[in-house]
Amino acid sequence: MSPIRTTLRRAGLVAALTTAGVLAAAGAAFAHVTVHPETYAKGATDGVLTFRVPNEEDTASTTKVQVFLPTDHPVLGVLVTPQEGWTAQVTTTKLKTPVKTDDGTITEAVSEITWTGGRIRHGQYQDFNVAFGQLPDDTDQLSFKTLQTYSDGNVVRWIEEEQKGGEEPENPAPVLTLTAEDAETGSDGTSDSASGSASSSSSAPAVAAASSSSSDSTARGLGIAGLVVGVLGLAAAGYALARGRGARSE
Repeated sequence: MSPIRTTLRRAGLVAALTTAGVLAAAGAAFAHVTVHPETYAKGATDGVLTFRVPNEEDTASTTKVQVFLPTDHPVLGVLVTPQEGWTAQVTTTKLKTPVKTDDGTITEAVSEITWTGGRIRHGQYQDFNVAFGQLPDDTDQLSFKTLQTYSDGNVVRWIEEEQKGGEEPENPAPVLTLTAEDAETGSDGTSDSASGSASSSSSAPAVAAASSSSSDSTARGLGIAGLVVGVLGLAAAGYALARGRGARSE
């Protein structure tokens, strides 16, 4: 094989592998189960959390979703929004440490929500909305470990927690960051910068949509980066080919 053809093949291979790597990384990130919005103020009241569950399997559908709520820092007043095609089962647990509120002492809280009966097919996702009465004010984040069951029996365990300064785990649990109340915090305890206004249940889905838009923009950016690398690789190959032809003509 001539040196020119070898150069062309190598340049094309590098471009293809780089583009595939960029797109694969983007796809892996968006296959995670996530919670939206990603941030709320500590002690926020009367808001909505949206658990977004994408299907990452090519040949199976998601048929069961289990979200586990922390009980060491409980979410109070949990209510599940009816989801067409899905049946929600809510499990409550007695708290080791009761929580005192303006309405009295709370001794039980929701510890698990299981959705069954529906299907999330390849290339699709499903949003599950959960309303809450009050978030805890004594922690910086809440981790919602999640189990995703597929029609072929495979179970993906989204339970790993990211360590500070470490790489993102392969199957990270959805994490909600809780911020300190400040001047931008609304009277109901929610953060304007995080959720706009959580005084009504309709505000959180809007924030979730904005977060989704941001993720889509990131995906497009990664895709464009991959395409640019591919074009540069092909241009380099064309330049090498032109130089080779010029050398032969001389």
